[in-house]
Amino acid sequence: MNEQNKYIKDLTTSMQRKDSINLVLVMNLKRSLDDFDDEDINIEVKKGVVYVSISDKMLFRSGSYQISNRAEEVIGKIAKIVNDHKELDILVEGHTDNVPIANECMVDNWDLSVKRATSIVRLMQNKFGVQPQRMTAGGRSEYLPKTTNESVEGRAKNRRTEIVILPKLDQFFELLEPPMTSAEN
Repeated sequence: MNEQNKYIKDLTTSMQRKDSINLVLVMNLKRSLDDFDDEDINIEVKKGVVYVSISDKMLFRSGSYQISNRAEEVIGKIAKIVNDHKELDILVEGHTDNVPIANECMVDNWDLSVKRATSIVRLMQNKFGVQPQRMTAGGRSEYLPKTTNESVEGRAKNRRTEIVILPKLDQFFELLEPPMTSAEN
């Protein structure tokens, strides 16, 4: 019983530590990004992790995955905070609206969402020194909208890039493993 109580106490302590880290991250991110329009950047904790959602108009030109100069400033501030927390990983998700796109570089919205995510990951790695093994780039295309695509405003909200700041999954799964009893050692 003592082993189980210790495990529960350790798990609770770890969860409280993670919540504290999330709170510090949110406060640092909001302070660092204070000079940017709240309409373009949203920082929140969802599902126990920190989400930084940035509008596409701040990061890219329409239908493009080339990063704007203003975006470099925003990503640089986020990268600085991420670099201060080596115990965290980063997932960059590209999102689009449902307006079809096709050109010589992109087959569809899947391509655009992935290329936007990889552009952000490359910038974080190459210009701001975020370790590549800490990052994952992914595209969600139009399939995880924030709101309806029926209006211009709705489509604008759906076109975004989200930087999700996560606990290292291997460390998280270690927390879930039951403690070893002395007979198992």
